[in-house]
Amino acid sequence: MNFIDYYKILGIDKNATQADIKKAYRKLARKYHPDLNPNDKEAEKQFKNINEANEVLSNTENRKKYDAHGEDWKHADDIERAQKAQYSNRQQGYQSYSGQGQSDDDFSDFFESMFGGQRTSGSRQSRSRAQFKGQDFNAELQLNLTDVYTNQSQILTVNGKKIRLTIPAGIENEQVLKIPGKGAPGVNGGPNGDLYIKFNIVNNTKFKRYNNNLHADVDLDLYTSLLGGDIMVDTFSGKVKLKVAPETQNETKVKLKGKGFPVYKKEGEYGDFIITYHIKTPTNLTDKEKELLSELKKLR
Repeated sequence: MNFIDYYKILGIDKNATQADIKKAYRKLARKYHPDLNPNDKEAEKQFKNINEANEVLSNTENRKKYDAHGEDWKHADDIERAQKAQYSNRQQGYQSYSGQGQSDDDFSDFFESMFGGQRTSGSRQSRSRAQFKGQDFNAELQLNLTDVYTNQSQILTVNGKKIRLTIPAGIENEQVLKIPGKGAPGVNGGPNGDLYIKFNIVNNTKFKRYNNNLHADVDLDLYTSLLGGDIMVDTFSGKVKLKVAPETQNETKVKLKGKGFPVYKKEGEYGDFIITYHIKTPTNLTDKEKELLSELKKLR
């Protein structure tokens, strides 16, 4: 595997702050996103490298390991244990022990596999290289609120491979889904890494979403609020007819049960649709209207 300089990929130096990393990642991710560069293999490759670089450098612990061990950062813990084990062996004059206690062979073998060191030992003729899980990938997917009102199928391109993804209705903004085994290949036959997708849900409607409930403001004219009547109201799934009770007050809330947003991974379950009435005072009154209101005032 060729060494990838993650700092160079993001166009930053090794003293960059976390804010610098985040800013650089977002700028480049937008530039090379597959949706903006269809059928562009080079853009796909750049997008993959950008995500890998961000995953490593935006994580404080991973960044320390990368700075210390470069391309072998994923095996930093094992390398350090192997180094300690070999140092311990040297201190003890490479003496052999029998009976109780744990051998350092596994650590030493790993060290040899990473750095090409040679060592002879007893009857062990063959060495098995340690297996490690592949690197996880992180990606972001932007969808409109109307997109996630129903189940969605999306085809994503990850590491040059197309993945068909079913997105359950009702997914939340900034929710993360884990796709097992769709990350980088494992090392020495180890399992593949996983793919983590973060969803950015853009509200492209006039409704407000709070968990599974939807909220809407509805203007009500003065006469309907006083005398009552029927009105038509927009909901997410279409118009509904509502009966307004006489003498409805301003800021009155009405709940339409089951007319809200789908509950995530619960087929057929929905939140509520909550309406807040805002009574509008009439303007540009005619002389006749003013006269009638004056009479009403006298009655009250």
